[in-house]
Amino acid sequence: MLEKLKNMISGADADYLDIRYEVKKTTTISMAGSELKKAGSNSTDGYVVRALKDGGFSSVTVTREDDVPEAIMLAVQGASAMAGGGKNVSLEDVEPVQDYVEPDLKGDPAQVPLKEKIVLLKKYNDIMLSQPDIANTNMAYSEVDREKFFVSSQGTAVRERVCTVSIGGEVVARRGEITQNIRAAVGGANGMAALMGRDDVFLKRAKIARELLDADPVKGGTYDVVINPSLTGVFIHEAFGHFSEADIIEDNPPLRKKMAMGSKIGSDVVTIIADTLIPNQVGFYKYDDEGVPVKTIPLMVNGVLKGRLHSRRTAAEFGEPVTGHCVAQDHGYEPIVRMGTIYLEKGKMPLKELLKQMGDGLYLCDGKGGQTSGENFTFGAQYGYLVKDGEIQGMVRDINIMGNLFTTMKNIEAMDDTMKLSERGGCGKGQMNIKSGYGGPSVLIRSMVVGGV
Repeated sequence: MLEKLKNMISGADADYLDIRYEVKKTTTISMAGSELKKAGSNSTDGYVVRALKDGGFSSVTVTREDDVPEAIMLAVQGASAMAGGGKNVSLEDVEPVQDYVEPDLKGDPAQVPLKEKIVLLKKYNDIMLSQPDIANTNMAYSEVDREKFFVSSQGTAVRERVCTVSIGGEVVARRGEITQNIRAAVGGANGMAALMGRDDVFLKRAKIARELLDADPVKGGTYDVVINPSLTGVFIHEAFGHFSEADIIEDNPPLRKKMAMGSKIGSDVVTIIADTLIPNQVGFYKYDDEGVPVKTIPLMVNGVLKGRLHSRRTAAEFGEPVTGHCVAQDHGYEPIVRMGTIYLEKGKMPLKELLKQMGDGLYLCDGKGGQTSGENFTFGAQYGYLVKDGEIQGMVRDINIMGNLFTTMKNIEAMDDTMKLSERGGCGKGQMNIKSGYGGPSVLIRSMVVGGV
């Protein structure tokens, strides 16, 4: 296929041209309570062509091989039409590469019959339904297998397969008029091994949902808080990570100034890394959808901005190194700047000492949706606990945290010594990116505004 793609783009009248062909196979199984609602697989394929000509840049997507010649012509024409009519585009230089990457899967999902996947999903679903006070579940098995072929007019030719699996959803507890729900998820990029023997995860999540029925709603106010790794990951991804994506800030001068390299925006203990090369993690890949090798990027070191995530276009725009973070949802989309795995580095003390250092406050656990508006954020926590003199007390629910990114970053005081990354990714910036993972340690933050009753 790589040779075929090379022939397709040879001779095109453009300063630069690339083509990406991919086959995407998905398997989805869903259950609502004890009822199997859906089980099936689907396979699609298609081409994305991008052209640069005279400073104009354009892309075209098609699904049929017969349409590729016209797609190339339209991409070149589109680039020519864009030239001089907007921002002059250039692409940061990269060394051409030729490579073939096959994932190291421990149990290739493609070799596992659909029936066995249904049995596994049903097993975990039944574990939760069997617990007292559990009224319902909404659970799904998801498998996305992309085989990508990328060729550029500059000599890059890369084939890479990326495969992600997960089982997740929510468990609902009900007693009288009180209803509470908790999310559960397991998965990764290392095959079926990530899903096997995970009974304890789903049992624990069902028990937490039950315990929430006896929890009190949190009282609104300003608290010192410790957030657990799941909530840390959501905060780092949503409130900070997107501002590290160059295309988010390039046309926002005030924000671009605040996010200038060398700016001190966090406390001395804050170091944030983008590392998509961590084996088996949901965000793992070796080449982005521009055929660029991904690099591990220290985004912030001791509170000081040191790096940014780039495509070839934004790297040239900012005059900064290309990083290999230009990713598409699938063959229906051109790639944009995206996070892979992003995390806050851990500290040196155990969680017990971190809570003791906080004194009085809240211990908040697991993200539950949220939103950002510029520098400001609001996130939900699935559950939490009152903390008195460093000791965990009663459970609380109905929790929202809110604040300003730059203020909150400077209010981070310490982290515990345990690192945990998400097992299922997801980010909806323009396109869905299931390869977007996040995490970190538990983190002590002073003076957090908490919404409640």
